[in-house]
Amino acid sequence: LLIGFIFSCNQNQKLETISIFNGENLDGWIIYGTEKWYVENNELVCESGPDEQYGYLGTNEYYDDFILELNFKQENNGNSGVFFRSTVDGTKVKGWQVEVAPPGLHSGGIYESYGRGWLIKPDQSNDSVVKMGEWNKMKIKVLGDEVTTWINDLEMIKIKDSIIGAGVGGVALQIHDGGGIKVRWKNLKIQKL
Repeated sequence: LLIGFIFSCNQNQKLETISIFNGENLDGWIIYGTEKWYVENNELVCESGPDEQYGYLGTNEYYDDFILELNFKQENNGNSGVFFRSTVDGTKVKGWQVEVAPPGLHSGGIYESYGRGWLIKPDQSNDSVVKMGEWNKMKIKVLGDEVTTWINDLEMIKIKDSIIGAGVGGVALQIHDGGGIKVRWKNLKIQKL
């Protein structure tokens, strides 16, 4: 009975959900590049800066197996993404991106920057799930070599990939190059698996 209780306590402890954005400042995060990252109305905002280049906001902490849930709202253009098991050097990122983009541009798909490119795109029939100018909900589950993504509770993709399985790194939000982009984020919560 005691062993069962200890196991139960360890399982509950292991599955605790923590907020990785405090709604007040960028504590726990690192800015890469010259694009704008700031907090406004308890929301995290990324906005194109004067250089109109790629920019990233990465966690100090690395996450291996997890479920990440967040909300995003594309105010302008909205080409962005959520990287996982990723590292950033300057503005060169190594890892995998769950795409966040305007409708029709593969949101929820997995892209490998500086590598194999698109690993999987969602079915085109799911492209209209993203609502521009409104809050959308994203969920990303990374467990071993398997990744599943959802947008607004609709499963977008599921993929098994041995290279992802060997990946190590943190979570990073992206702002695309080209300028004219503004995306808001909130309720960033992670559950380690």
